[in-house]
Amino acid sequence: MAKTKTVTFQWEGLNKRGQKVDGEMLGDNPALVKAQLRKQGINPKKVRRKQEGLFGIGGGQGKGKVKPADVTLFMRQLATMAKSGVPLMQGLEIVADGLENPAMQKVVLSVKDEVSAGNDFASCLKKHPQHFDSLTCALIESGEQSGALEQMLDRVALYKEKSEALKQKVSKALKYPIVTLIIAAIVTVILLVKVVPTFESMFSSLGGDLPAPTQMVVNISEWMQANYLILLGAIITFVFGTKEAIKRSPKLQEQKDRLILKMPVIGEILKKSAVARFGRVLSTTFAAGVPLVDALESVAEASGNVVYRDAILRIRDDVSTGTQMNASIRATGVFPNMVAQMVAIGEESGALDAMLEKVASYYEEEVDNLVDGLTAMIEPIVMAFLGVVVGGLLIAMYLPIFSMGNAM
Repeated sequence: MAKTKTVTFQWEGLNKRGQKVDGEMLGDNPALVKAQLRKQGINPKKVRRKQEGLFGIGGGQGKGKVKPADVTLFMRQLATMAKSGVPLMQGLEIVADGLENPAMQKVVLSVKDEVSAGNDFASCLKKHPQHFDSLTCALIESGEQSGALEQMLDRVALYKEKSEALKQKVSKALKYPIVTLIIAAIVTVILLVKVVPTFESMFSSLGGDLPAPTQMVVNISEWMQANYLILLGAIITFVFGTKEAIKRSPKLQEQKDRLILKMPVIGEILKKSAVARFGRVLSTTFAAGVPLVDALESVAEASGNVVYRDAILRIRDDVSTGTQMNASIRATGVFPNMVAQMVAIGEESGALDAMLEKVASYYEEEVDNLVDGLTAMIEPIVMAFLGVVVGGLLIAMYLPIFSMGNAM
């Protein structure tokens, strides 16, 4: 007798609290899916075969969007459930029930259904590559194979939390000066387009020649009034065009990554964040039992900068030929000497993962301090810039009034 083909069914129903829930489940037919749902405490209302291509990979789209922070929260909650002795299936159901993001809830319910069908947890996560990266899946798979899934979930959750915190710090460092400059530009444009013309009409009614600074501001205002839409369109086209060109060209991406590392303060933040990420990811993977060469490959993918990616790949190649990692790190020329020394101590003492974790913690704190310092430094600079621009415009507009007062 031929085996019935297992397909994916979409279902809707009510949980034990009477709340509406939905998801996907593998099964042979709707009746068996309904029976499985009832065993899980769900009263099924609708069960229908999934239409291919309707909801994307694994049905993980739903309303809204799954953000990295949602995945981090899911991992931490699941790790907490596992440490409390809650079985994986029940933990997935509890976590899904408490998620506020419908899209993430749909992903978790889809994973739960696949696990309930007898699949490994890691293989279920691999079906959602847009949410669970290869490193996360590899660590979970290692935990399942070693029988230490509980500890591995906690390790993955910690790695995700640290990575997300570091990403937020770097994002803050990059966004803050950009946002403040944009605000300053908007204030300047409003003054030129809305305020200066009022003064201009008043001066024209009085007659006479305007002081040179006032005339210059008036000329800029007239040009801005006539061309601000063209200027805005050119800026938007340039920004999005450059972004798209960098995305499509690996060479431009490499040039951008190299250039941004040379920027004052920002470049230093990105360098230290790359070193922190190197230590955190390598510590996590190596402690999980992943071979060093494979771990270095995962670290290279997560480096976030082509300069550090290429350096880590060179380290991987050197280590695979028998070179000590600390010597290879020194040879790259992109890592601080302290990193090579800490790695050397770790290699000699057999505690490489612990030393790498110390490296990660140290440079994460360094990034935090640099971001705070940048924020403190940018604020007075922005205030001074706005003062000069706005004050200069106002003085230029009041110069004719001062001249009239002196004449009288």
